[in-house]
Amino acid sequence: MSQPHPKPIDAAELPGLALATIKAAKFPMLATMDGTQPRLRPVSPVRSDGFTVYVANLRGYGKTAQIAANPQVELCYCDDGHDQVRITGVAEVLADRTLLEEIWNSNPLLRAYLRSIDNPDLIIYRIVPSQVRYMKEWALEYHEVPLSTAAG
Repeated sequence: MSQPHPKPIDAAELPGLALATIKAAKFPMLATMDGTQPRLRPVSPVRSDGFTVYVANLRGYGKTAQIAANPQVELCYCDDGHDQVRITGVAEVLADRTLLEEIWNSNPLLRAYLRSIDNPDLIIYRIVPSQVRYMKEWALEYHEVPLSTAAG
């Protein structure tokens, strides 16, 4: 099999391409650190604002202690065409009650499963990006997506 030779990508198109990949992929993999051991698992974001991603979690899950010990995480989206978006950032516990209520009210699964926005097991993480990279299928080359244009 020969190495792919992708067409050049206009830097101005990168935010749109990356956001389209996120929309198509839907369920990213979340990487955390468990001491010196990386841990990876699929997650279901409950909201995305550009490249800022919100992920629901339960207090008893392993990633809770991992993020508390080291909030640096990475999300990796890969769509059916093998385009990838990697969001490197910091996970912080969402404390904004208005935003929590918006997320809660727009997510029937959270409401059905947890019954109350005040359920002590519920944590919503806001993953604030420090770096966003995009790769067109198997191009073997990541493109930096400018964060200044990352708001969607």
